[in-house]
Amino acid sequence: MYADSRRSHLPDPVTQRGFYDSVAIKRGLAWVIDTIIVAALVLVALLFTAFLGAFIFFAIWMVISFGYRVATIANGSATWGMRVMAIEFRDWRGERLDFGQALMHTVGYTVSVSIAPLQLISIVCMIATERGQGLTDLVLGTVALNKRA
Repeated sequence: MYADSRRSHLPDPVTQRGFYDSVAIKRGLAWVIDTIIVAALVLVALLFTAFLGAFIFFAIWMVISFGYRVATIANGSATWGMRVMAIEFRDWRGERLDFGQALMHTVGYTVSVSIAPLQLISIVCMIATERGQGLTDLVLGTVALNKRA
């Protein structure tokens, strides 16, 4: 009963399938776009450090990626890659994510990409669950939806 009441404001994946069609694939493509954007931002950061930042490349990547994800999700409930793919996050109430939720979602994402088995489990969950939710989504009660279903 808890799971049903918790998702009561989200579109039903059976009767409103259009909200969830191809979302897993779109999330994957959005991730590629976001990775390219973060790589460009990291390159700019390396230029500003006269490439001395290459010694702490992984740390620079993580900080820029984290900041990018929190800022973009908090200001539109989607990263730029997700916006290109016409998908966005919604919380269990069906509302866009606020700053706190964006921060928590990014923390969950960062943990899952930092630990390979968690990332693989998250990908399998996105493909196998009826709402296409990854591990972080399942924990926070968030979901990625097509913007215009």
